[in-house]
Order: sequence, then C-alpha cells, then structure tokens
Amino acid sequence: MTYARDAFDTLPAPPDWVTAARPETPEDVAFLSGAVLAHLHLVVSEQEVPQALLRARLALRAAETCVAHAGRPERAGELRDALAFLQPGDQPGPAGEIYLSWRRAVERPVSVKALHRALPAHAAERIATWLDAGPGAPVARAAATLQAVLAEHPRDQSGALLLADAVLAQAFGWAHVLPLIGCGLKRTDLRKADEELRLAVHRAIFTAAQDTVRVAADLARRAARLREIAPKLRAKGADEAVALFLTRDAVAPTALTSLRSDRAARRFCDRLVELGAAQELTGRETFRLYGI
Repeated sequence: MTYARDAFDTLPAPPDWVTAARPETPEDVAFLSGAVLAHLHLVVSEQEVPQALLRARLALRAAETCVAHAGRPERAGELRDALAFLQPGDQPGPAGEIYLSWRRAVERPVSVKALHRALPAHAAERIATWLDAGPGAPVARAAATLQAVLAEHPRDQSGALLLADAVLAQAFGWAHVLPLIGCGLKRTDLRKADEELRLAVHRAIFTAAQDTVRVAADLARRAARLREIAPKLRAKGADEAVALFLTRDAVAPTALTSLRSDRAARRFCDRLVELGAAQELTGRETFRLYGI
C-alpha cells in the first residue's frame, strides 16, 4: 500500500541513543523513561496524528493487557466485539467492562468527573484525592497512586493502572489520559512496592512510550491516506463517516448513521478497503468491523 506521505518524515523521531539504549541501572531507567516521555510530549501535539484514534487504539491495548492480568482469555477481537455490538440494556461482561472503562477514560479530558464515569464506584470515591495529590515527579506520583489504589483495592488492577495513567497525564499537562502504564506494566510488577514499583513503572513507560510513537506514526500515515481519498467518496454523509473512522479504533457499518442505509454503510466500508484507506478487522463474512 502506498501512502500520500511518510509520517516518519514529519513526526519528530526519537534520538538513536534513546531507541538503542538498554538501561541497566535504576538511574539509566529513570533518565531514559524521562527522555522518551519528553519526546512523546511532542508527538501528542502533532496535528498529523489522529490523536483521538491513537488514544482509542491504546485503550484497546491497555484493556487487553489488563484482561490478561486478570487471567481471562479475551483478546483484542473479542473486546472489540463486546462493545461494538452491545445493545441497549445489555452488559458487556467482565472483560468488556474493563475495555469500556479504558475507552471512556480516553474519550474525555482528564477530570474527576470523567474518571467517575470510567471507574467503578469503589474507586470513584477517592479519585479527587489521588488526582490532586499535589506537586511531585510525574512518574513517582503515578507509581505512588498505583501502589495506594492496589493497597485499598487489590483486585481492581485495571482501575489502579487507569488512575496511574490519569495522574501521569495530569502531571505532564496532557488534556487526555494516554494509556502507557496500563499497556507496559507486567503482571508480576503489580506485586512490587516503593522503589521497586517506581523502577518497574519507569521501565513500562520506556517501552510503552516508544511503541506509542510508532503507533502514532503509522496512524498518521493511514489518516493521511483516508483524508487523501475522502473527496472521491460521493456518498451523502461521507464526511461524517470519515470523521468517525478518524476517532474510533473499530467501526461497525451500523454505526455510520449519516449514510442512507445499512447497505449503503456496508458499501462505503468496502469502498474504503478497496481504496486502501481502511481494513476489515474480523475476517468474518458478517458482523464485520472496520478501521484505518
């Protein structure tokens, strides 16, 4: 597939001494995680990157990681299905609830109100306490939040990771939660505390932030391709449908309500695939999902 331009040429690239590093000492780990976070800070302000879509893609990854931590078998495909075809009044199931929490958390700017919507009641009671803990190094604050929440609610690992990422985002002045700790922290790390936990969080961020930069560049290329072919899409309501693809990880044709009918929506999605601007995500003949 040929894209209109190479996003790696327009997005700031991390220095080689960061990407090639193999941190060994605690000082190395802390320094390099700070360096990659500083670079990521530039990427999340780039207009070429579809930021809402990037957060949505990371929310799915964080949910998949948290579901695995809980010992459940669901992976990305099952998580997508759990929410994409959810009917009014239906429950998404335990794995779907985890995914729903992460998706809600990244959709709105970081605030106590937004996190109340994303987290279960027991965690929501003290969101303000953890979110407004005052000044301090961002990673240290995030690790301290993670440890405090796990101490009070050891079975809610997903909620603890989500709040840690929210604290990190707030400390960096990011408008939205960007799942990093939730994507990068290993299950065994959740049993650590104090300095060991802080070091594990630094390592998770070092890995997850680099991966996020790669995902951002890939999505920038794909978004550029979609915007390039958008004028060729003659269907009524095409602009609104394109906007949805630029914000959601996966789109069901039934969600394209701006188009005339379900049949028109399916044709629209298939047309995007033909033009190399989207891909079908399920491999199924029916109940398909699409994304860029």
